[in-house]
Amino acid sequence: MRVLGVDPGLTRCGLGVVDGSDGRRVSCVAVDVVRTPVEAPLERRLLAVGAEVERWIALHRPDVVAIERVFSQHNVRTVMGTAQASGVVALLAARAGLPVAFHTPSEVKAAVTGEGRAGKEQVTSMVTRLLGLAEAPRPADAADALALAICHCWRAPMLDRMAQAKARSDELAKAHRARLAAAAKAAQR
Repeated sequence: MRVLGVDPGLTRCGLGVVDGSDGRRVSCVAVDVVRTPVEAPLERRLLAVGAEVERWIALHRPDVVAIERVFSQHNVRTVMGTAQASGVVALLAARAGLPVAFHTPSEVKAAVTGEGRAGKEQVTSMVTRLLGLAEAPRPADAADALALAICHCWRAPMLDRMAQAKARSDELAKAHRARLAAAAKAAQR
């Protein structure tokens, strides 16, 4: 499975592509950060992020796009920019026919480091080690994008199994309700 991980942002948007194989083996395909100038109009910044994401989708042909789920911060302006960049990425992935998965920062940290409250340096260190990189990806947005991709590689099989189990459970429950209704109807005769 090839995953494009995106750490959304307007000033810096991290992009990382990871290949995941059976088990927990992962390898880095590419990593970079899209930067936009703070003084540029919002629509131009979103356009720049979108153009680079589109280019990466065409170039690296991921199977899925994993995006960090926006969480509430004290700075509303920052959260709005992050949410807008996230929306652009999700739209472009959908336009390319790719599924989109959202992971919270704590899910990503827990998957990569074993600790949901790990710091940026710990995440960067583990990403570097897990991918066998010669040097740590910088800035942290690049490491976070790779961490998102790794997280998805490892969580996707479990999430698929859980969805299949729920679907099977729903089928069994529906069949059971039908049998109960039939028994109740038969008892009324």
